Amino acid sequence: MSTEDNKALVRNFYEEVFNKKNLTYVDEFVAPNGIDHGVPPGMSSDSEGTKLFIGMYLTAFPDLHLTVEDLVAEGDRVTSRWTSHGTHRGELMGIPPTGKQMTVTGIEIYRFEKGKSAEHWLSMDTFGMLQQLGVIPTPEQARS
Repeated sequence: MSTEDNKALVRNFYEEVFNKKNLTYVDEFVAPNGIDHGVPPGMSSDSEGTKLFIGMYLTAFPDLHLTVEDLVAEGDRVTSRWTSHGTHRGELMGIPPTGKQMTVTGIEIYRFEKGKSAEHWLSMDTFGMLQQLGVIPTPEQARS
């Protein structure tokens, strides 16, 4: 598959899973032996773990919307930079709903084999998100 084909797969994945809340699409996107290096420790790194991890965020932020800012591809890899917005209306990793809105950014790398995600890495601003939810103080709050 071409780099443009792989970029289209990532863009479609975000639209289907995050914006349309279609978690079953994960099974179409991830290779049967795909590895997700972005899930938290202790969570399965297969497609079931991916669905559980994403589902946790979709439950906590039912109005979550993800916008692709950049997609860069070379060879069998696609790197994305995105921004997501949502309102904290459900529990997130033991944190009760705050009703606060958040904006979080992230960067992901996907490695493709035969049109499926074989490996995935994630880096997102979880610390900033937790500050926006009021779970961790901001620098301004820490000074007062």
